[in-house]
Amino acid sequence: MIEILTPAQVDKARATGALVADILQSLRSRSGVGTNLLDLDRWTAEMIREAGAQSCYVDYAPAFGEGPFGHYVCTSVNDAVLHGRPRDQRLADGDLLTLDLAVRLDGVAADSAISFVVGDSRPAGSVEMIETTERALAAGIAAAGPGAKIGDLSHAIGTVLHAAGYPINMQFGGHGIGTTMHQDPHVSNDGRPGRGYRLRPGLLLALEPWIMVDTDELVTDADGWTLRSATGCLTAHSEHTIAITEDGAEILTLPSGRA
Repeated sequence: MIEILTPAQVDKARATGALVADILQSLRSRSGVGTNLLDLDRWTAEMIREAGAQSCYVDYAPAFGEGPFGHYVCTSVNDAVLHGRPRDQRLADGDLLTLDLAVRLDGVAADSAISFVVGDSRPAGSVEMIETTERALAAGIAAAGPGAKIGDLSHAIGTVLHAAGYPINMQFGGHGIGTTMHQDPHVSNDGRPGRGYRLRPGLLLALEPWIMVDTDELVTDADGWTLRSATGCLTAHSEHTIAITEDGAEILTLPSGRA
């Protein structure tokens, strides 16, 4: 299903996006050496409840996962890049942590992810990886607007990732979003311009470039959810939810400044 939101729903999406961004920034500020991933999950649950919002993850049970996700935030560390299921693990100095969060507020969802390095150490290539995903995300957003096609966004993202020398996995990518978290159209992190669905005002998209240092293959943890690089290499992931407007694209998942 491809859902086109009304102006009133887009306005609600702005509030949801700000909430997602604020929660992620709060979690980032509390993610230090020794922080337990289960505490990050607990804090997320508390902030979602306090805002009167609902988790998109707790009862989420798609075909690629093993049962309901059962947690409030994805916590992916180092070689884990997607769907990282929180577990009893304390962060170490130099860990590359990705936090991915989706919530619904007033019936509209928003989805965002940030990657950052914990502590003072900076493992070789970690900062460059994160910055590459951020630049690819910015390129995808810049390519979005009414009349653009999905392939234009995919091509813009893939051009940045290819130029930086990273392999690109085509199995998981961005997606439509609206009253539910995952919708059509799928937005691959590489593609051909001029192809695919033509964007219209009121369409919401979650764009999410993610990379692994030296492979495009994933393996799944025994938890049935956490996806890791097949070679054990570092990974990074950045994501924003955007709204297609009459004039271009608006980033919805920016912090409100209240966090």
